[in-house]
Amino acid sequence: MELKQTTRSTLVEQVVSQMESLIESGQWPVGSRIPVEPELVKQLGVSRNTVREGVRALIHAGLLTARQGDGTYVRSSSSLGPALVRRLRRSNATETLEVRCALEQEAARLAALRRTPEEIETFRSLLSACDAAAAAHDVEGYIEADLKLHLAIVQATRNSVLIDLYEHMTDALESSIDQTLDLSVIVDGASRSHCQMVDAIAAQDPVAAAEAVRRYIRESLNLLQEDVHKEGSL
Repeated sequence: MELKQTTRSTLVEQVVSQMESLIESGQWPVGSRIPVEPELVKQLGVSRNTVREGVRALIHAGLLTARQGDGTYVRSSSSLGPALVRRLRRSNATETLEVRCALEQEAARLAALRRTPEEIETFRSLLSACDAAAAAHDVEGYIEADLKLHLAIVQATRNSVLIDLYEHMTDALESSIDQTLDLSVIVDGASRSHCQMVDAIAAQDPVAAAEAVRRYIRESLNLLQEDVHKEGSL
C-alpha cells in the first residue's frame, strides 16, 4: 500500500485514514518511526498544517507518539488498545476480573469447538509452564505463562475481533492476575481449574470448558475479597 494524494475536502480525515491503514496493516510497524513531515507532505499532496493535524489526531488516539528531537513513532497497531487501556485504568480489579470471565468463557467455549490437535499440545505445554512457575514460587514466570495460555486459547477461537480485544487487554489482565495472585492457592485451586479447562477443550466439551473458566475466576474473586476484608480489619 502506498500513500495517495487526497482529492476531496476532508483532507485531515483522509490523511488520518491513510496513515491508520499503514499502521494497522503493519507496513508502519509498532516501534518504527514514520516518515518526516516534508516527506508526508510530498506523498500526500497536502499542506504542512493538514499533515500536522492528522499526526496530532493519531497521537491523541494513541497510535502515534512524538519524541522530542527524534521524530514520531508508531505506538500501537490499533486505536482499540489505547482506548481500552485508558478505560481499564479507571476500573477496579473486580470489574476487570468480571470482564475476563465474560471473554474467557466464550473463548474457551469456541476453542473447544475449533481447536486443532497442535493447539492442544501448545495448551498443555503452557499449562506445564504455569505449574512449574507456581511450584518454584516464580510470580513473574507464572503470570507470563498464564497470559500466554489464555491468549493461545483465544487465538484458537478464530474470531479476529475477540483476539484483538483480548490482546489489547493484556496489560490490564496482567495487573488483575498480579493483584489476586497467591501461589499457594494457585497450586491447589486455579491450577486444577486450568487443567479442567484444557481437558474440556481437548474433549471438545464447550459447556465444561466455560464452567472451568467460571470456576477459576470465582476463585480469583474470592481471593480478592479476602484481601479486601483483611485490609479493612487492619
